[in-house]
Order: sequence, then C-alpha cells, then structure tokens
Amino acid sequence: GKNATEKIVSGLAESGYVIVSGMALGIDAFAHEATLRAEGKTAAILGCGLDKPYPASNHTLFKKIIASGGVIVSEYMPGMPPLRQHFPARNRIVSGVSMGILIVEAGIKSGALITARDGLEQNKDIFSIPGSIFGESSSGTNKLIKMGAYVVTEAEDILEYYGVKAKPQKIISYPANEIETVIFDALESGEKHIDEIIKVGKYESQTIISTLTLMEIKGKVKNLGGMVYILN
Repeated sequence: GKNATEKIVSGLAESGYVIVSGMALGIDAFAHEATLRAEGKTAAILGCGLDKPYPASNHTLFKKIIASGGVIVSEYMPGMPPLRQHFPARNRIVSGVSMGILIVEAGIKSGALITARDGLEQNKDIFSIPGSIFGESSSGTNKLIKMGAYVVTEAEDILEYYGVKAKPQKIISYPANEIETVIFDALESGEKHIDEIIKVGKYESQTIISTLTLMEIKGKVKNLGGMVYILN
C-alpha cells in the first residue's frame, strides 16, 4: 500500500493535483508525505481541533504541510479531542472537497469504504487499486471494483480519466532502512570516500559496503571511482 501510494500520489501531485487525506497513521500519512516529496500541495482534514493534531506522532507532518503551503482543515472547535465518532464524520469532508476518491487499501468494514460511500452520495468519481484476493486489506478495494469503481495501477489512469497529460515524474529516492539513512545523511553535503561514510555511522565497514552496492544497483548512489560516492 505504501509503495502504491508513493507511485500514484507522486504522479498526481507533480501534475498539479492537490492531494486530500486525513493525516492518520498509514496510507493517509503516506499520501501527504509522498505529496511533499513531490513538492506538491496537500490538504489534511482532521477529526479533532486544530490545536490537537492526531496522532501526536504526526505533529512534524502537520508542520511540514503548513510550511509547504498546504492546509489543515477541521470542523471542530479548538480543544476538541480526537473522538472515535469524529473520524467517520470527517470522511464526508475528505470526499466532499475532492474531485475523486482513490482507495488504496480497505477491509470490508474500513473507514476508507465510508469515504467511498460518501463520495458516491456526492457524485464523486471512485477509483480503486486492485489487490490479492486473499488479502484482507484488499477485500474492500476489490469489492469496489466489482461495484464499478475505476481500476487504477498508476497515476496515468486517473490523469487520462480527467483528460490531463502526465508530466514526466521525478525519480525520488529515499532511505529504505536505517543504514541507508546513515548513508543518505553522510552524502547529503556532497561526494565522500567510503572511509568517511563508515566513520559517520555505527555500522561495520562490510555492512556499509554491501549497502552502498545495493544502493548503487537501485540507482540511489553513484560510484565516482576510487570508492568515492555521491547521491544519484
């Protein structure tokens, strides 16, 4: 679900679409973060007061959305805590301000299907990503497709539906794990010899060497020769 969100949301954001979601853990947060990485605009609809962003772990994301020129929206007064009943209610706003609703993952009784139902009542376009017939998280998306939702496997599916030509997507590299994060941080300021990278982290030299090799294969870093690396 995270990979699908990254792939599709990035293409939509780079083509000028505002990405609307609920800033919850999981797909919601991934959608906002993918938009920010693509330098796009995003709107977060909260189920609590603006001074009580939920979950607390997304406080940094809250600030990033504002700093990027996005918006945080809530129908609740300041001081209102994130009560369970608020979240299904806020989904009607997520769908209401959107042209269409993309369901990435959904169980049969998930909040995402509530958003899709609200969207149908508001005459919005419903898009769904297909998944394994054995996976609970795709049972809802597959059901939507059987009910007539548009099948989406890439951003171009949605852009073509709206008659928009996709812009060439930027290749966005980001760390896959803690070791890659160390390497990214070390190379952020420019090219470095492998010995300098090894000194920065707490990992053994062989671990750094093997990780750099994998990152080079994935196109995340480039070997300039003589074991000097730079971000690609």
